[in-house]
Amino acid sequence: MSHLTAQESPSMKVARPLWRAPRWWQRRLLEPTFVLVTLGAILLSLVAGRLGLSDSQVTALGVIAYVAGGFYGFQEGVRSLLARELNIDFLMVLAAVGAALVGEWRDGAVLLFLFSLSNVLQDYAMGRSRRAIQALFKLYPEEARVHTPTGTKTVPVNDLEVGQVVLIQPGERIPTDGEVVAGQSAVDQATITGESLPVDKGPGDKVFAGTLNQNGSLDVRVTRQAAQSTLARIIAMVEEAQARKAPTQRFLDEFERRYALIVIAAAAAVAMLPWLFLGWDFHDSFYRAMVLLVVASPCALVISVPAAFLSAIAAGARHGVIFKGGAHLEQMSTIKVVAFDKTGTLTEGRPAVTDILPYGDYNADDLLRIAASLEARSGHPLAQAVCAAAAARGLPLEAVTEFYADTGQGVAGLVGDALVRVGRLRYITECAGQPPADLLAVHDRLRDEGKTVLFVCYNDSWMGTLAVADRLRPQSAQIVAELHRVGVEHVVMLTGDNEVVARRIAEQTGVDEIRAELMPDEKAAIMTELERTYGPVAMVGDGVNDAPALAAATVGIAMGAAGTDVALETADVVLMGDQLEAIPYTIRLSRQARRVVWQNIVFALGVIGVLVIGTFAVSLPLPLGVIGHEGSTVVVVLNGLRLLFGRAGH
Repeated sequence: MSHLTAQESPSMKVARPLWRAPRWWQRRLLEPTFVLVTLGAILLSLVAGRLGLSDSQVTALGVIAYVAGGFYGFQEGVRSLLARELNIDFLMVLAAVGAALVGEWRDGAVLLFLFSLSNVLQDYAMGRSRRAIQALFKLYPEEARVHTPTGTKTVPVNDLEVGQVVLIQPGERIPTDGEVVAGQSAVDQATITGESLPVDKGPGDKVFAGTLNQNGSLDVRVTRQAAQSTLARIIAMVEEAQARKAPTQRFLDEFERRYALIVIAAAAAVAMLPWLFLGWDFHDSFYRAMVLLVVASPCALVISVPAAFLSAIAAGARHGVIFKGGAHLEQMSTIKVVAFDKTGTLTEGRPAVTDILPYGDYNADDLLRIAASLEARSGHPLAQAVCAAAAARGLPLEAVTEFYADTGQGVAGLVGDALVRVGRLRYITECAGQPPADLLAVHDRLRDEGKTVLFVCYNDSWMGTLAVADRLRPQSAQIVAELHRVGVEHVVMLTGDNEVVARRIAEQTGVDEIRAELMPDEKAAIMTELERTYGPVAMVGDGVNDAPALAAATVGIAMGAAGTDVALETADVVLMGDQLEAIPYTIRLSRQARRVVWQNIVFALGVIGVLVIGTFAVSLPLPLGVIGHEGSTVVVVLNGLRLLFGRAGH
C-alpha cells in the first residue's frame, strides 16, 4: 500500500520524502530487489545451523531482512506521522517491530516480506491502468518537418508555432492540431474521435495531433501549439480524473485514518489487558496484539475503490470516453434520465436532401442536376445539401449565368437559354406563379413532416420538389432502445426547433418525451425539473449552446467534442467522437465499476472479519495472518483490473 497511499493522499504530496531513489530505479528495480533480499535473508536464517552460521551472523541476517523489507514502509509510516496521520504502512512496521521485541523476528520479517511483495504487485497492477493512459503520449511524434523559404526544416514538436506549415508524409502521425492547406489523404482519427474508418482530408479540413496519416502527403497549418492540442487536453483530463476521488473513495480515505487509531488502541488493549487481568503470558498477549494489528489493517478495503475506478477511467479513455473524475464515474452509475439535444446529437446536425420528387416528364436526376447547378453559386446550408446530393449521384452541373439570390428564400439564373428558379413556396409563388394543386399537396405533406420544401421551376414548367431536413443519425433509435435496456427510465429530447420537427424525430427515435422551442436557459431549468421527478439526469449535447444544460445536469456529456473548447470545459464526461453507442457503454462501464467496488468492499471486510476471529479463536500465527491480509489486497486489485482488460462495459 505504500506507494499508492503516498500518491493518493493530498497531505502526503506536500510532505518531503526522507529519501527518494530515482523513480525508475525505485519502481522497476530497487524495490523488487529489496523484496528478494528480504526473502534471501529469511531463508538463510532458517538454514543457519546447517550452514554453520554464528548467532551474530543470524542477527545480521535479521537486520538485513528488516531494513530491506521495511525500507519503503518505514518511509511512508514516518511521513504519515509527520503529517499527523496514521496509515497502513505504520501499522505494518509497528507490528514487525513488536514481533522482534518478543523474539519472533522471523515472523516480523515474513510480514515485511509479504507486505513489500504485495506493494510491488499492486504497483505493477495499478501501473497497468496508468500506462494505458501514458501510452497516449506515444502518439506524439517527437519532431516535425516545417516548411521554410529555403525548404523543410526538422524541429521539435514543442517548438511548433501557430501559423507554421508542416509536412506530413504517408504513414506518419500528425504532430499538431491544424488545418490542411494542400494535399489529399485519408487520416485514421480513431485515437481522437473513435471513428473506425479513415476520414478523407483535403484543403480546409481539420486534423488532430496523434492521428495517423495514411496514403498521401499533407501540408498542415498549425492552429494550436502542442501543449494546447486536443490530444494534450485529453491526456491532461484523464490524469486529473485519476487524481480526483469519488465520494466512496474519499469516505474510505477518511475512514482509514480513523480506523488506524482504533486498530492501534485495540492492539494495545489486547497486549495489556489479558496479561494484567486474565493471567496470560506477556509474550502470548503481545504476540496476539501484533497479529491483530496486521489482520485488522484495512489495506484491501482502502485499495478497493481506486483499483476499480482507475481501471474504469483508463478503459473509458481507450474507448474515447473521458471521465473528468471518479465522482462523475460514480454518478453515471445512478442515472435514471437521459436528455438529448436534438440537433447534432440525435440528428447529424446538417441538412440533407431527403426526398427528390420530379413532376411531369422530368426524372429525378434532371431535377437534382438543374437545381444543384443554381445552388452551387449559393453558400446557404440548404444549397450545400442539394449540391452534396447531386455530387453523391455523380451528376454533372450546368453553367449558370445571370445568377440572382434572394437570401433564405430562393435563387434564379439562366441555364443555357432557360430561366430556372429554385426556392420556397412564397418565393416561387411571387416570381413564377401558383404551383399546381398536386405539387402543393406534396408540399403540404412534406412540410407536415417537418421538412423544408424547395420547388424547381424551368421556364414555364414545373420540374418538381426537393425536401431538405436535418437527417436522423442511423443509430439513434437503436441507442434510445439500448438506453431503456440498460435501465434508463426516461429518455427526453430537447430542442429549440418547432413542435412539428420535434415530433417527427421523436416518432423515429422512440424517445419518451419531447420539449420543443426551447432557449438554452430553459434547457437548464428542465434539468432540475427532470431530476426532481425521476432522479439523476445525464444531459447529452454538443457543448456549445447546450453548455447551461450540461452544467445543470447531474452528469453533463459532451458529444463529438474533438477540438471543441466549450465541450471539454463544461461537460463532466466527454465523448471524443460522434458515436451515440458510447453513451450506453458509459452507463454500463460505470455500473460495472460500482459493482466491482462493492464486491471488493464486501470481500475485504469479510476477510478482515474472518482473520480477526481467527486471531482469538484459533491463535492464528502471524505469517498466516499476513498471507490472508496481503492476499486479499492482491485479490481486490486484480478484481478491479478486470475493468481494464475485460469487456466490462459491453
